[in-house]
Formats: sequence, C-alpha cells, structure tokens
Amino acid sequence: MTSMQPAPKSQQSRPSPWLARYRANPSAARRVVCFPHAGGSASFYRPWAQHLGPTYELLAVQYPGRENRYAEPLIPALDEIAAAAAHALLAEPVRETVLFGHSMGAAVAYETLRILEAEGATHFTRLCVSGRRITDFSEEIDPVPRTDDELITAMTGLGGTQTEVLHEPDLREMFLPIIRNDYHLIDTYRPPRDATPIRADVIALLGDNDPQVDRRQATEWASVTAGTFASHVFPGGHFYLMDHAQQVIELITGDFSA
Repeated sequence: MTSMQPAPKSQQSRPSPWLARYRANPSAARRVVCFPHAGGSASFYRPWAQHLGPTYELLAVQYPGRENRYAEPLIPALDEIAAAAAHALLAEPVRETVLFGHSMGAAVAYETLRILEAEGATHFTRLCVSGRRITDFSEEIDPVPRTDDELITAMTGLGGTQTEVLHEPDLREMFLPIIRNDYHLIDTYRPPRDATPIRADVIALLGDNDPQVDRRQATEWASVTAGTFASHVFPGGHFYLMDHAQQVIELITGDFSA
C-alpha cells in the first residue's frame, strides 16, 4: 500500500475537490464526514449542517462527475475513490471524526477508513454505515451491464432525490452515466474476507422497509470491527434518513451506550 502522509502545511490551505464543506468550523472539536449513495452528490448532506451542535464541522465527499466536479471523468473502481478520499482527509487538521456513508457510500466509507487506519490515523473513531450490507455477496464478479430502463427501475424503486429527474429526457441523459458508473461500483465490489478488523466503533442503520438490507444483514457489520458495535432501525425505506435527519445525526454523534 502506498504511504500517504499528511500534506505539508503549504498544501493544506488548498481546498480539496474531494471535500465539500457545509459547516466550516476551524475551532470545532469534532467532525462528521459523509459519503453519498449511488448517483448522489455531496449536497445531499447540506441540510444536516442545521442539526449539528456547535462543536462539530460537517464535510461531505464529492465524487468526480457531479456538481462542481461535473467535468471530471468518473472513476469506475471503488478502491480508487476510497484512496483519493483518504488522501484528502489525511490533509485535514486532526480532530475526532465520524465517517457516515449511506448505501454505496457505506462501502466507500468503510474502505476509506481501512486505508486511514493502515496509515496510522487514530482520530477516525466511528464508522456509521447506512442502508448497506457487508455479507451475502456472490463469489463471482461478472456483472451484466444494466440497461437504461433497468437503472431507472432500480432507482425509482428505492426513492431518493434522483427519481424525478430520471423522467426528464435532458436530465436523464445527464444523470444516467453517473448512475451507471456507480451501479458498476456496487456490482463489482466485494468486501475483503481477510481484512484486518478496524479499530473504530461501528454503528449500522437501516429503514425497516429497506428492500436492499435487512436487520440480520445490518448486524453482520459487527464482524468488521474490533471496537464497539451497535445497530438501529428507523421507520421507512431505503432513504429513511431523508425523514429522520435530526435523529440520525443525534445517533451517530451520540453515546453508543445511549
């Protein structure tokens, strides 16, 4: 693994395109970093800033090919995204940090944290994984390319913020390449079986009507950590967090024993 030391101070002042700042707070004691779902972008988490206490800052990972990075080429490998996100986070000031990832973002957050811990970072103390399983994958990786109709059906079935735009021809043409790329990431990702357990605590969250992950699968995340594990079920489907943002934030930043 390539060593990734924190960037020199002269470079730390340059904003990384990988990190969107929705609550910049230089004096913050803690940080929440959010990873978007398939087809999603950093701005999905912008409303969370109003729910965080004054001791926190809020960052969100911005994948290439969307919003302010629209002109940049998409990255078809999840490990490359995780490596780039880890590099950007290592350049940030050291403060206690919670990583939160929803759906595809949960896998990206997990792989990012594995890199961060391998590099010796100890201030990433909690991983929150939402709407994503870590087990029950096929051994073989031979994904069949999804047609436009299949992608639209998959996204519509989950709900979320992209559902409406997929019915507008011009917007659909813009978003489908992003969604296709992200579904390729999902279809080809397999958690490493021999991974060293992470040190950070883990909390798994899901909606009680999520078609992609059930309660048993959510609790399987306990196997990836040597730290504390907890899980919580919210009312709702795959995008339950849109209706329960404040409760989710209170949970992921609160006391595990609560």
